[in-house]
Amino acid sequence: MLKPARILTFKCAKCSKAVKVFLQKVSACSHIQPYQGICDCGEVKRHATGNKDAVQSYLASNGEGWMHHH
Repeated sequence: MLKPARILTFKCAKCSKAVKVFLQKVSACSHIQPYQGICDCGEVKRHATGNKDAVQSYLASNGEGWMHHH
């Protein structure tokens, strides 16, 4: 099984600069791999791969205290 990338790069929606997002620590579960980073302009960028419902839940959250439950 392939391991998820630890760092991904996206274009900031606010200022169009490159922003790096880092793999967040979660349970040892393959349902979701959440990423988060902060652009130099202060904009928070979240991204996730995996189970559709878990990804939607993560992206809809404010990132604070979000947890994936089985």
